[in-house]
Order: sequence, then C-alpha cells, then structure tokens
Amino acid sequence: MDTLAQAVISGASADQLMAEPVPTEYMAAHLRRADASMFQGVADKDVRKSIHVGTVPMPELAPDEVLVAVMASAINFNTVWSAMFEPVSTFDMLSRFARQGGYTTRHDRDYQVIGSDASGVIVRVGSGVRRWKVGDHVVVSPVYVDDQDPATHQDGMMGTGMLAWGYETNFGALGHYAVARASQILPKPAHLTWEESASFSLCGGTAYRMLVGEHGARIKQGDIVMIWGATGGLGAFATQLVKNGGGIPVGIVGSEDKVELARRLGCDLVINRQHLHVDPDLPFTERSIATGKQIGKLIRGAFGEDPHVVFDYVGRETFATSVFVVRRGGIVVTCGSSTGYHHEYDNRYLWMNLKRIIGSHGVNYQEMAECTRLFSQGALLPLVSRTYPLTEAAEAARLVQQNDHVGKVGVLGLAPETGLGVSNPALRARIESKINDLRAASQVRREQLV
Repeated sequence: MDTLAQAVISGASADQLMAEPVPTEYMAAHLRRADASMFQGVADKDVRKSIHVGTVPMPELAPDEVLVAVMASAINFNTVWSAMFEPVSTFDMLSRFARQGGYTTRHDRDYQVIGSDASGVIVRVGSGVRRWKVGDHVVVSPVYVDDQDPATHQDGMMGTGMLAWGYETNFGALGHYAVARASQILPKPAHLTWEESASFSLCGGTAYRMLVGEHGARIKQGDIVMIWGATGGLGAFATQLVKNGGGIPVGIVGSEDKVELARRLGCDLVINRQHLHVDPDLPFTERSIATGKQIGKLIRGAFGEDPHVVFDYVGRETFATSVFVVRRGGIVVTCGSSTGYHHEYDNRYLWMNLKRIIGSHGVNYQEMAECTRLFSQGALLPLVSRTYPLTEAAEAARLVQQNDHVGKVGVLGLAPETGLGVSNPALRARIESKINDLRAASQVRREQLV
C-alpha cells in the first residue's frame, strides 16, 4: 500500500497528507474495453467475469476536482449495468464525453473505474477548489454536472452535460482513490461509519428528489405512498422519507422474510406479493390490473382510500399496476426500470382519472445537501446489509445483480474493517439501537438466503 493511503488510514493531519506523494497508480475495481462484447449471446451475464480488481493509472486532477481517498463505497444497479455492458457499453459513453475536449479526454481509457457512491478523505484539491480542503471527511454525490450549461443553474439534472459519476464517467468510487468535482462533495455525517456514509448518496438522493423535492411528487402529511421494493436500496430510503414527512408508507415486498424489515423501516402496511392470487396465464395488462385490484383492496381495507403516490423503480413488471392502483389525480413517480424499459399499461386509467406520471432522475446538489443533512441529524438511517472488501467487489455486484440482498451492499476501500469513521459518538449512541435493529432484520434475510 502506498504511503499516502497509509497516512489516511492512520488519521494523519492535513500537513502530513500533503507531505506524502500521490501514487502513480492505485487499486480499483474496473472494466476493460476489450471485454465489451463478451456477453453477446450469453444468457447469464455474470458480472464476476467482467469486473477486474487491480492497479490502474492515477489520473491528472482538473482545477475544479478533488482527489478522495476512498474509505468505503457501495454497489448500485448502475454498476451491474456497466459490468453487463448493457443497455449500452459505458465505454461508448466515455468516448462521447471525451469529445468535449480538455480534461474530459482523460475519461476515454481502455479501462473504466466504476462505482457511484463513496465516503472518504480529501487528499488533494484542484487549483480552483475553494470550499474543500485536504483532510476533510466527505461523501460524494453521484451526479456530475456541467456548470457552463445554463440549464444546470436552474436544476442540475436538466443540464445536457449531466452524467452519472462512475457510470457515465471514469475514476469512480470502487477503488482506493476516486476523482470527483468539487460540486459533488458534501460533509460526511459524523456519527456514521465509513460504509454507512457510503451507502446513501445515489439511492437516498434519488428517493429524496422523487418524493420530497420540488421536481418530484412533493408528498405531504397524510399522503398514502405505495412503495415497490420497500426493503431495497431505493425503497428503504423512500419508506423513511414518507414516514418522516408524516405520510403513510405502504411497502410492497416479494417474500415473507422482508416483511418484518419493511415494518421496522416504518411501513404502516406491508403487502407480500407472494400472497396475491392472480392467474399467471392472464394477458399481461389483465394480470397487472388484477394485481392492482387486490393491492387496492388491501390498502383501502387498511386506510379507507387509495394511495396518493406510487413509488416505482421496478419498471415493466409493476408499472401497469402502479398506473391502475394510484388514486384519481394521483402520481406515479418513476426513476428506473430494472425489469425492463418498455412499459405497457392501459392508458384509460391514466387520462380518464387525471393521473400523472413524473419521470425522475438522480438528484441536484441542493437536494443532495438536504438529504445528507437529514442523515447528519439522524433523521434518516442507513441500511447496509452486507459489506465486502474491495478484492471481492465483483461478488458484491453479483449479489445485487441477482437481487439477493436488502438495503445496500457496501464495499470497503481503504478502511481496514467495518465500524470505523465515527466522530460524533454522542449522536451515534442515541441512534445505535435503531441502526442495530435494521441491521439485525437484514441479517435474518441474509441467513435465509444462505
């Protein structure tokens, strides 16, 4: 291990960190351009075959960037997409990005360091960075924006240069070091561990924008919000946001072992899809409506009315049911389609009942700051169900690829073990039992899978 990394691990001061040289290469989980066609015609696109862990060259730092010594990261589904090289190869994205010229040309390499969540210590800052300094403990927002695009200054997500860091860019989070723009950096919650702090940026920020931010559903007190996959990376944060905002979260889960975890996260009603009785031979749209009728009956039985909002990131398999089950004038908010992008639904239930669909993507910097503030207050809790060392990043990604997880799956970078990084023990002590309760419930799920 290089001397700068050793200094970070030992808790060295800013002056000591500056005294150590930046290494010329570092350890990272990465993809190779030469592998981009390896899964063509293959049914099981096993990401363990495409994710490599080894040394890569250290990139030059742009004036508006920081170099972060990554203590921990986490797996998101975009990491799985990257490693499957679909729906498109991310190397094609890197090539397009590099055409802008200047420092963007660094990103077009024969390798890509992946990963969109990180916590760590700043070890270098570019000449144009003002708000951050060496030694700061930080988390990294997953959204990479072009500050020279006018639309960015209205809403960072509307700029044409908006990219997902570590997915559409290089030098991402799954390594000992990562390069990020200063406009991605936020203070690490002092009471959380490195792996907990690395678990919430992408999914927590996305859920915040979908439900709370002005560009999303704008939930209010008393709103009934139906959440598909309530114990997943996105769903676990969505549930907490609804509950904290005075809403009524209704969790939809896929197995009995997830029911108790959904309750502990705050769901007032949990519906196990395995208990729904729908003829599997029905045509897709009819089957979706039949599912919606059963779910709607359960929700009305519990609360006397239909949901105001449906939180959907599952996509093709759930979307028609979402459109059907949400109340007249209600909102379906969607940010992804993990089961397929081509949605089929009966449009009569949308237009004749004045329902709305809101497409949501990522999170702007202000929204991410507000979301991080909630974690820093202890108002939102992380859910890290399992943590792997960097050398096993491919195994961690495979777990997510197969959906054999709950909450978030962490990956340690330079942190030698879990449980490190807490600098506010008083707040930690006040919420420790709640975090432990969630962890215990997630471990039950893990043991059943094993």
